[in-house]
This record gives sequence, structure tokens and C-alpha cells, in this order.
Amino acid sequence: MGGVSVSSGRSMLGSALLGLAIVAAIPVFAPGMAELGRVWLTPEYSHGPLIPVVSAYLLLREMSRDSTSPPPGVPRRTWPGGLLVLLSLAVGLFGTLAGIPDIVAYGLILWVGGMVLTGFGWDRGKRHWAPVLHLVFMLPLPQMLYWQMSIFLQLISSEIGVALIRLAGIPVYLDGNVIDLGVYKLQVAEACSGLRYLFPILSFSYLFAILYRGPMWQKAVLLLLAAPLTVVMNSIRIGVIGILVDRYGIAHAEGFLHVFEGWVIFGLCIAILFATAAVLQRMTADRLPLSEAIDMDVTGLGQQLARVRSLRAGGAMAATGALAVAASVFVLTFAPPVAQPSARNSFGVFPAQVGAWTGRFSPLDPETVAVLQASDYILGDFFDPAEAAPVNLFSAWYADQSVGSGIHSPEVCLPVGGWEVVSIGPVEVAGVDGVPVPVNRAVIQKGLDRMIVHYWFAQRGTRMTSAFAVKLSVIRDGLATGRRDGALVRLTTPVMPGESDAEAEARLLRFAGQVNPILPDYVDR
Repeated sequence: MGGVSVSSGRSMLGSALLGLAIVAAIPVFAPGMAELGRVWLTPEYSHGPLIPVVSAYLLLREMSRDSTSPPPGVPRRTWPGGLLVLLSLAVGLFGTLAGIPDIVAYGLILWVGGMVLTGFGWDRGKRHWAPVLHLVFMLPLPQMLYWQMSIFLQLISSEIGVALIRLAGIPVYLDGNVIDLGVYKLQVAEACSGLRYLFPILSFSYLFAILYRGPMWQKAVLLLLAAPLTVVMNSIRIGVIGILVDRYGIAHAEGFLHVFEGWVIFGLCIAILFATAAVLQRMTADRLPLSEAIDMDVTGLGQQLARVRSLRAGGAMAATGALAVAASVFVLTFAPPVAQPSARNSFGVFPAQVGAWTGRFSPLDPETVAVLQASDYILGDFFDPAEAAPVNLFSAWYADQSVGSGIHSPEVCLPVGGWEVVSIGPVEVAGVDGVPVPVNRAVIQKGLDRMIVHYWFAQRGTRMTSAFAVKLSVIRDGLATGRRDGALVRLTTPVMPGESDAEAEARLLRFAGQVNPILPDYVDR
């Protein structure tokens, strides 16, 4: 009886320490959880809330197949879990103090892995890597990678979609990501890139590969099939929409029909995965029926959930709870630097006369504004009677570059408009008082049209040409001063017929010489 009492007491203490570690870690990872809640409201990540539920199912399922999990005694070799928990808390603290909630969310995954290794011990805990890894699918991609993938998928989907439209005998012209059907023009925008299907289908393929009973190479096929399947099926969707629009009207590219056609494609992707699994089973010796080849057994999950309460108390679990308490106390008591309100002027009062150049300002369309998510922006063409062509000025200022979409580099966005980047790279040009300043110089071309582009990132008084360096500076200055504001500045001028690139660039530099002295009042303070 005494032994039972001691065992019961250790189990109760183990459960209490586990609960303490979880509750104590909440302040550290709260910004990351809030960021997850925000991104889960977007179409690309709307599958996010299901991921933890599926991961919990996978963990309980694996536990049901291990009759000794959790172990009857105190877990052994828990130090790897403790180290991973320590690393996760450090990542969470860094992201919280830097004001980058995405980093905090990444640290949350490490923390879950560390808690699994601590609670089960290394020997048993390492068997449960698959449910923890599955949590990655609930995280948002870093914005730089997100936009590069989105633009790439838009262009690929547009090319394949247009090829399908031409196969139907419909004359069509592709200009970047704009499908020109003559009467109608369809823009393959961010929403049609395929990312809305790619992320959930990747998650589904991962789950599919885990539950599939077959050789490892067949599991790999099911997992790797997700990306090309999504691209091809999304391209088919775009092609079908183009054909329907040409024959029945623009309603097939808007509203309910557009959404419905998207869900049809998503369902077809899932059906193809099941069909692929059925074909793969025919290549195995057992040749299980599909109902048995996909192991969806849910028996005993409730019992396994109850067994979690039998975790025994151990020094590692106590240390984990103590670390979480210390990290949370630091987060709750630390006073981060408070950024002073920006003294910059609004672009709304930007002068229409810059030297001899007269500006004509234009608003961006609502779709572009929604994607840009800038706090303030300016778009205008500046004319000088003595010049052969105008110079376009575009600048977008962000009060906080650590949240939302952040700055979109022209290097990523220019190809969407059908422009081919002939050359691009950092150079130094004469700035105010002849002092050299860095800019990115690009030559872009579309058909016979050619343009010279200079752009740079204005970051709290410093010019930068690297988008990656901008991200690092945002983290650094966020920690040091609390400031995370910054802007993109872009100057563009066309190369006129009979004009050389050098002559067009000289015009751009003449305008830059006039506008550079006043730009800091709007982007750099």
C-alpha cells in the first residue's frame, strides 16, 4: 500500500510540474501564439488551427503502440529535452524582446519538442518526432520566402494556365501575371498563386505519409507529390477559369464561382493522393485495400490521454518549470526600449515641385494597397520640360516592419508585371554634396520597352541595398531603440527610342540630385 501511495504521489507531482511548466511558459510564447491566431485568419493559413489537433492525435496514436509509454519509472536521459527547452525559451525571449512574433512562434515548436523529450526521456521521446515536426505546418513562412514563393507560383501557374487556354483554341496573351483574353483581362494575383492549397495539402500529404502502410520510398512519394500536384492543379484551375470567362463571362472569375472552383481543385488534389496510394499498394507484396492501407485507427486514444497524467516527477521536469518561471518573470518585468514617435512628414504634403520637376501623383489600386500594407506611400511621375521623359517616384513607409507583410523588394515584384530583369545589382552613385551613396540598379525590359530602376531601403537614417540586411537591422534596432520603421524608395525612368541606357540613367540621376535632399524628411527620421 505504501508503494502505491508513493507511486501515486509521484504521478501527481509529475502532473503538477508539467502543468507548471506549461502555464509558466505562456508569457514567453504569448506573442507567437497571438501571431499564429492572426495568420490563421488568412486564407493561406486557415488550416492552422487543425494542425495541433492532428499532432495530438498522432502523438496519442504512437503512444497506443508503445505499451510502456509513458515509462513506468522516472524518465531517463532527460538532459537533451532540458537543453532543447532552454534553447526554445532563449528563442522565445529573443523574438519577444526584438518584437518579431514569428521568431517566438518558431521557438514554440522547439519548446514542444523539448517537453516531449523531457516528459518521456530520450529513448522514448525521440520516437515521437513525427507529431512534433507536423506542427511546423501551422507556422507562417518568413515574409521574404513567402513572397518569393508566391511570385514564382503565380508566374508558373500563369504559364501553364495560358497553355491550357490555347489548347482550347482561344487566342490569349500573357503579360507577366495578366492573362489577356481580349474582351477580359484576368490577373493571376497573390490569391491565385496556389499557396492557399499548397500549405494545407503539404500538411495533408505529411499526415498521409505517416498513416500509410507501405515502404519508406512510397511514403516519400506521397509526401513529395504535394508541391507539383498543387502547382499543376492550380494551373488547371486558372486555365478552366479562363475558358469559362471567354465563353460565359467574367462572373466565373469572381465571387462564389471563383471560390467554388478553388474548393473543387482542392478536393481533386486530395482524391489524387488517395488514388496514388491505391496504385502504390499494387506495387507491394501485401496489396492491402485502401481502407487498410491508410491506418486511421482511433481506438484507445482516450486511455493514452489519461496515461499522460501518470508521468513521474523528475529533476528535469522541475528544472523545466523553473526555467519557464524565470523566463516569464524576465518578460513580465523587463521594460523594452520605447521608440520615439517618428518625426517624418506625411507623403500627403510631399511637394509637387522639386526643382524644375513637376509631379503628378496617382493612387494605387485597392488590391495593390491591400498587398502592400504600407503605413504611408507616394506614387508620382515628375516631368521637366528640358527632359525627354519623366521619372517615376515610388516610396512606401512602414511604421513597424516586424509585423504584417513588410517591405516588398522590387527584385521580387517586378517580374509579376511581365518585366524581364536584364541586370540588377548594387552600385554607388553621387548623393547629396557628391558623397557616394549605395543603390540597387536594375535594367528591366518588356518587349521593346526598357527602363532604368534605382531603389534602396531607407532604414532609420541609413541606406541599405540588401533586403536581408534590412531584416537584421530591424531586429537589432528593435532591441536597442524600439524602432522598427523604414521605407523603400524607387526611382524609374524609361529608355526612350534612340536613347541609350546611360542617357536615361543620367536623367534619373539628375532628378535624384533634386529629390535626395528632401527625402529624409519623409522616410529617414
